[in-house]
Amino acid sequence: MSSYSITEPSRRQKWFAGVLVVLYALITILPLVWIIGTSFKTPSDAIAYPPKTFFTPTVEGYVNVFTTRTRLTEEQLQAVGEPQTWYDRLVRKDGLVISGPSRFAERFTNSVIIGFGSTVLCIVLGTAAAYAFSRFKVPLKDDLLFFILSTRMMPPIAVAIPIFLMFRSLGLSDTHAGMILLYTAVNLSLSVWLLKGFIDEIPVEYEEAALIDGYTRFQAFYKVVLPQAATGIASTAIFCLIFAWNEYAFAVLLTSGNAQTAPPFIPTIIGVSGQDWPAVAAGATLFLVPVMVFTILLRKHLLRGITFGAVRK
Repeated sequence: MSSYSITEPSRRQKWFAGVLVVLYALITILPLVWIIGTSFKTPSDAIAYPPKTFFTPTVEGYVNVFTTRTRLTEEQLQAVGEPQTWYDRLVRKDGLVISGPSRFAERFTNSVIIGFGSTVLCIVLGTAAAYAFSRFKVPLKDDLLFFILSTRMMPPIAVAIPIFLMFRSLGLSDTHAGMILLYTAVNLSLSVWLLKGFIDEIPVEYEEAALIDGYTRFQAFYKVVLPQAATGIASTAIFCLIFAWNEYAFAVLLTSGNAQTAPPFIPTIIGVSGQDWPAVAAGATLFLVPVMVFTILLRKHLLRGITFGAVRK
């Protein structure tokens, strides 16, 4: 019988692997760095050719994404008077005045409500369904699991028209509830399959011991299974939020005002003289923040879930 031995990578191999990882990280993060950099450029610097790598940073893009502006003549500017705030002075240098707030904050709030609302529903329903499939004898379990998974195989555009007609008939078009239910339905299959895999890894003996100690089935689920499945719940929540947060096609088709999210709104930001690329980049940069914060916060739960103390079979 032949034996196999694992050899330690040489110093040169480790160095080469490290260089590849660093290069891959730089290539991956370059678009993000470019978007953030563009958000601090002036409109002229944003469209300059060749592109400007070194420039004088300004927050004009962030002011523009939150406001609407109007160009006035010299006589009108004198009639308006001197600017009172720093952002008024920032736009006044271009002969503009702030005429009111934009709708970015409203669209951003819609994204938070719909994204996190659908994520919570996916986790609650997905955890319950995954626990049932993992612990109980469900008739036609394999067929049901395959049917749930098959809903992810269909491209969204294939069901866009039926969903549009159904939402219009039910009065769910351009509503928060309609978008939350839609994103929940789309993400639920992913939630069930991911969480079932994690719950399958939790020894059933833990629950049996809890039941012997007098716990009810729900208490055993809440106090024994859920802490052990924290890793799966956290990772599933991140995946569900990213899909709901970035979704574009259904948001364009089914929303137009009250429930429109940020992805369809950001590309339509127009300045007084055309597309305002620094404002678009500023909106995209701000749009990244909640998902980044959510992922960082759940990273602690991921590590705690992995080292919770469960003895795997």
